[in-house]
Amino acid sequence: MSEHEHHNCSSGHPENLQLRPKRLGWDEYFMSVAHLISQRATCKRAHIGAVIVRDNNILATGYNGAPSGLPHCDDDNCLIYTSTHPDGTIEQNCMNTIHAEMNAIIQAAKHGVSIKDADIYVTASPCINCLKALINVGIKQIYYDKPYKIENISDMLHKTGVKLIQVHVENIRIINDEK
Repeated sequence: MSEHEHHNCSSGHPENLQLRPKRLGWDEYFMSVAHLISQRATCKRAHIGAVIVRDNNILATGYNGAPSGLPHCDDDNCLIYTSTHPDGTIEQNCMNTIHAEMNAIIQAAKHGVSIKDADIYVTASPCINCLKALINVGIKQIYYDKPYKIENISDMLHKTGVKLIQVHVENIRIINDEK
């Protein structure tokens, strides 16, 4: 090929000229990764995934489930407790489960990765306890797909300046070009 000839990926193959889905933006990409990670969750009640990112690089991931080496939640091991918020709202949680956001923070700490000034992508907005931890480690923006009791965290978000941004992804497909 001479220095002035240019070929694109689809030249000579009309079947490759079909319309391709648009390339994912960074937000859709990282939220899709969070959804993929959520498939590792061991909690029966919810599958949540989290990805901590800085400068478009993944620093740590987490999903909800039992601590390493302990039994996963099942019918005999799911220990639900009820707590009451100051406003009277009742919430149920599992004694055996660590939330996805906490597991991502723990993974970063375990491997000596600084997550100060990073962002996090979570498949659901954080509970108040996870939000407090995210604030303390220096997370500045929280991207979430599905809302979870946002009314419980809105005041704390406002006071700290941490941004909560919804990124909803649908129908993420893996494309296989092999025929």
